[in-house]
Amino acid sequence: MRLYKILALGCFTLSAAVSAQKTLPHLQKKGTATQLIVNQKPFLVLGGELGNSSASSFQDIEREFPKLQKMELNTVLVPASWDLIEPEEGKFDFKIIDKAIDQARKNNLKIVFLWFGAWKNSMSCYAPLWFKKDYKKYPRAYTKAGKPLEIASSFSDQVFEADHKAYSQLVKHIAAVDKTENTVVMIQIENEIGMLEDARDYSKAANAAFSTQVPESLMKFLVKNKKDLHPSLSEKWGRQGFKTKGNWQEIFGADLFTDELFTAYSYALYVEKLAKTSRSLHDIPLFVNAAMNSRNRLPGQYPAGGPLAHLIDMWHSAAPTIDFLSPDLYDGDYANWVTKYRLHNNPLFVPEVKMTGNNGVQAFYSFGEHDAIGYSPFSIENNSEAGSKRLANAYSKLKQLTPILAKHQGQGLSKGLLFDQKNIERIINYDDLKITARHYFSLPWDARAKDGSVWPEGGGLILRLAKDEYLIAGSGIVLEFEKENEKKEILAKDLGEDGFVAQGGKDQKQNQWNGGKRAGIGTVDEIDINEDGSFKYIRRLNGDQTHQGRHVRIGVDDFQILHVKLYEYQ
Repeated sequence: MRLYKILALGCFTLSAAVSAQKTLPHLQKKGTATQLIVNQKPFLVLGGELGNSSASSFQDIEREFPKLQKMELNTVLVPASWDLIEPEEGKFDFKIIDKAIDQARKNNLKIVFLWFGAWKNSMSCYAPLWFKKDYKKYPRAYTKAGKPLEIASSFSDQVFEADHKAYSQLVKHIAAVDKTENTVVMIQIENEIGMLEDARDYSKAANAAFSTQVPESLMKFLVKNKKDLHPSLSEKWGRQGFKTKGNWQEIFGADLFTDELFTAYSYALYVEKLAKTSRSLHDIPLFVNAAMNSRNRLPGQYPAGGPLAHLIDMWHSAAPTIDFLSPDLYDGDYANWVTKYRLHNNPLFVPEVKMTGNNGVQAFYSFGEHDAIGYSPFSIENNSEAGSKRLANAYSKLKQLTPILAKHQGQGLSKGLLFDQKNIERIINYDDLKITARHYFSLPWDARAKDGSVWPEGGGLILRLAKDEYLIAGSGIVLEFEKENEKKEILAKDLGEDGFVAQGGKDQKQNQWNGGKRAGIGTVDEIDINEDGSFKYIRRLNGDQTHQGRHVRIGVDDFQILHVKLYEYQ
């Protein structure tokens, strides 16, 4: 009997441990999507990242966090600074971490901590002074010309051990204070890691590693995944004959881009060791972020070797414990950049994006087109009053949409819309239905469309609920519906607000109708969505608001959710 009780107790303890582990924030696959699960429900990160120095005092945190709640954020990305956590070697202080967690809970926010450890934007500026001063024990990276940089060398065991010790203490502390609350939902390890000035470290240890054989584990990974490698890596390796033995230049060629591959692999190996420790102490999702290789810059002119899309295979090989690579976006062309990161083996999470009046429509696009885990403008606490109000409007609608989006993610039923003055149209097809979506200013009715001012981005998402039933949400968009084989009876570019041709004459042309079915707009209802996913009717849109049944539109000054039902006739 006693043995039975001991075994039963052991099983209960194991079961409780497994149960507790499942309640921690984690990622799970749903079709082609990856979802963040928080408190056992899918969670879309409607975030904002604090400026680098905006969580370095109690006063700042107490002032800023209530502002974030008013902007309808559900998550704040917060720097965790090594120099504040370990100001004296071996003496740790987590008061600032505790203050952030406390304020997040008081303001109904979740936290993603950003570990500003050995590197932040390539530099070692957030390492404590005692670390930076002892450059003999904690050596620097060197340029090819022999110049020491304020960048700790990833090839130093002492650098890693110091960084690892502090990071481990941070994760242990988070586990101790947040095991049941789930306030902290993810951790970013380091920040925009990468080499500057040169594409690789030229310290003695780095040179020795560069001249030796490419690690066998990396070559096995490349051979195993040869068909799925990033095109740039596959092409580069192929030019060398797909060799499987040799040093870095023998395998990949002698150029800056080989240097960058080497750097990426070394940084990823370093981060993997931190990630493994993190998993063992508090198993929540982990990611790394990258400064972009934009503006035609070469490796070293941007942070070389960071977790960039074209280096994803190096990072996946050396750091498999990292859940995803994320882009920091400041250069425009948002749709193009995020497409590079929403890959079959990498879900999209945008931890940093330039704060603009367009953030709301970009968020809608990200969730609609790419099943994103989350979206987060940078320096969020410095948003203008108008910007804060517009973002709050967008995020409040996305909060409502969360249960519906979560239910349909990964099934290919949603599309994202993002338009500007150059890219004003997208064609979407569902079965035999053709949807033409455009920027709202493609209509002639708003004076701002033609007064020479820069158009705000228009964007949103369209979600197919069933045949002839859709949710359309966002701002600054207009959509028309027709059957694929349908021919317009009247070809006229300029219609007045009453639906009549603006000017008569020979521009009108009658076509012989082909006898097929047409798509009609049945009903358009503006709605809110309840927490359980049910719809709350606000008003019926018709007449002038749908151009007498010709289209569905949302103006540029507001965010709306529309429930649209179509029908067929002939």
